[in-house]
Amino acid sequence: MATGEYAGFVVRRARVDAGLSGAALARQLAISPSYLSQIEHNNRVLTPDLRMRIATALGIDAQRLTVQPEARTAAALVDSFAEHAELRALSMAEVRLVAEQLPGVASALLDLAAGRRADRERIEALETRLGADREDPLAPPMPYEAVRDFFSVHHNYFDALDVRAEELAKQLGIQPRRRYDELRNHLTALEIEVAEAPRSEVGGQRRYDPQTRTVRVAQELRPSQKAFQLGSQLALVVASDLIDQVVETAPFHDPVTTRLARIGLANYFAGAVLLPYGAFLAAARRVRYDIEQLAEDFDVGFETVCHRLNTLQRPGDSGIPFAFVRVDRAGNLSKRQSATPFHFSRSGGTCPLWTVYDAFSRPGQVLRQIAEMPDGRAYLWIARTVSSGSAGFRSPHKTFAIGMGCDLSYADQTVYSAGLDLQDRTLRAQIGMGCKVCERPACPQRAFPFAGRTLQIDENRGQLYPYMHESEQD
Repeated sequence: MATGEYAGFVVRRARVDAGLSGAALARQLAISPSYLSQIEHNNRVLTPDLRMRIATALGIDAQRLTVQPEARTAAALVDSFAEHAELRALSMAEVRLVAEQLPGVASALLDLAAGRRADRERIEALETRLGADREDPLAPPMPYEAVRDFFSVHHNYFDALDVRAEELAKQLGIQPRRRYDELRNHLTALEIEVAEAPRSEVGGQRRYDPQTRTVRVAQELRPSQKAFQLGSQLALVVASDLIDQVVETAPFHDPVTTRLARIGLANYFAGAVLLPYGAFLAAARRVRYDIEQLAEDFDVGFETVCHRLNTLQRPGDSGIPFAFVRVDRAGNLSKRQSATPFHFSRSGGTCPLWTVYDAFSRPGQVLRQIAEMPDGRAYLWIARTVSSGSAGFRSPHKTFAIGMGCDLSYADQTVYSAGLDLQDRTLRAQIGMGCKVCERPACPQRAFPFAGRTLQIDENRGQLYPYMHESEQD
């Protein structure tokens, strides 16, 4: 049986944009017009092979012929609907139809949800500040979320910044184990002095003094981390114009969020200098996206490789679209980026059946999981812990779990698919975005009911839901 996805709407839209009739495109594909019509009306799945043939015929990137943007929009809608009693009972199929067939309406609904969320956060902040003797203006709500959303809209890829970073890396002849010295020399040539000092004196990882034109870097950092900090500072010198141009397109204008966005874009530039697009993507394909091998070859950490893999979305030469997440033991998501339809819920936490949380019980090991979402879309996930901190018995350490996932249709391009049966649906872990927005009624790990389902209480039953069970005693 052919595997693929129902993507009729995006295929038809791409064909119309190309100015081709159904019959003309069918002739180029060597299939019948009726077969193409069935694909466009979602009566047949679009297989990976046929997607590539259509993309070639239309002269476009094959990733345009996926339902990824619509699927991600649908997931975001379900998440936002969880807060509205009138909407949360809608099925995923109904919401998916809105996202695919009425993208303008879907976008407007998400904007309304974002506005409502921002208003609620302002009210909460105001209530907090009314109890304190402060006269400073109310801070903008949730700048980190605003910047994350901005990066997500751009699919975590900024072409002008990436190209300039790649050109700079080529100009300087950046080599993995000599990056720090090469970037240091380049900053010196720009009349910016680089000095190392203890982290306690620096006040963080890096600090720049514009008066003395001196950038101080924490001496406790590894060479690759020091190089990253210099790359980020260099971005604010040689690519400040491009950063300004990108920020000008952002929907936010308050100073806090704007500064945070500039820092994020400077860090993006630094990552692109350390791991130049063309060389890194070629290496990733050569080792089949083996993250630990790439970390060794490019002399960077596991998390840095994951970050960069998540940004390889250059039109016409893109890598596998990944979702990237970093969580702590308490389930807090401190980083989340997605170039896939996978949606991180804002209102229901994350799923305890997700392999990302298993990583803490087996530190340092790469775990694999084929996970299926309630809408039927499946992903290959890998997870591993990363730790950082200063040496010494009393020194504080931080430990996180890193998760990387891709749509199952891309899984066989990765080393992590070896030995896995990608087609057997009985082997897939049934996960969701979070209990409040997950439609699975019989999940053994459910923490509370799905927000869209009425709670039925029967006093004659000893157990209502798994999350309400009595203590298990002999």
